[in-house]
Amino acid sequence: MSFPVITIDGPSGAGKGTVCLKLAQALDYRLLDSGALYRIVGLKAFEAKLLTNTELDSKDEENIAELTNKLHIQFLPRETGEVDIVVNGSNVAGEIRNETVGGYASKVAALPKVRAALLALQKNMANDSGLIADGRDMGTVVFPNADAKVYLTASAEARANRRVAQLEQAGQSADYQAILHSIQQRDERDENRSVSPSKSAEDALVLDSSQMSAEEVYSKIKEFCQTKGICFSD
Repeated sequence: MSFPVITIDGPSGAGKGTVCLKLAQALDYRLLDSGALYRIVGLKAFEAKLLTNTELDSKDEENIAELTNKLHIQFLPRETGEVDIVVNGSNVAGEIRNETVGGYASKVAALPKVRAALLALQKNMANDSGLIADGRDMGTVVFPNADAKVYLTASAEARANRRVAQLEQAGQSADYQAILHSIQQRDERDENRSVSPSKSAEDALVLDSSQMSAEEVYSKIKEFCQTKGICFSD
């Protein structure tokens, strides 16, 4: 038996996380935040003392890939809108979103065997449940046969404004121009990298959320999924 898969790809700040959470709750599907996976592996590799070398060699790569194969990862939505990230029974959601772990993630992301292990892990998450997959290459690389594919984007300016509002709401200072420049640089890297560039699948619904509310985005995607035979109870 195959279970439905909905992929939501697009750049950071377009609103993917919000709509994926709402879809997962409405459909009672499993949630996959692919952007968190390399951070999880980086954190666990560090804890296992596998990132002690400045330059990782083939043995390090083998060991980290083996560790990856043993990870059991769950993304568990809360009613508050937050998501618990449970790895081998422990919630690491509060540990992976910092610059140090980001550095670990960049190291392990360069290892082909680790990338292959994570690809298998992601595919396996759709084996026993419907799945909402949030990422940049979910509909093009990981789940090319997904039941419904969406590419959610927004202008760099709109995404910068959202990030500024998010930081200010958290009581932090925010430099709009610096944030905008960072977003533009990341877009350039993501769209032009040789491996899995960020782009829409040919059969994806492309939505620009720059002038849309979260509810409008959800409504459009829900309507599209229904045309693909995915049934909502609400």
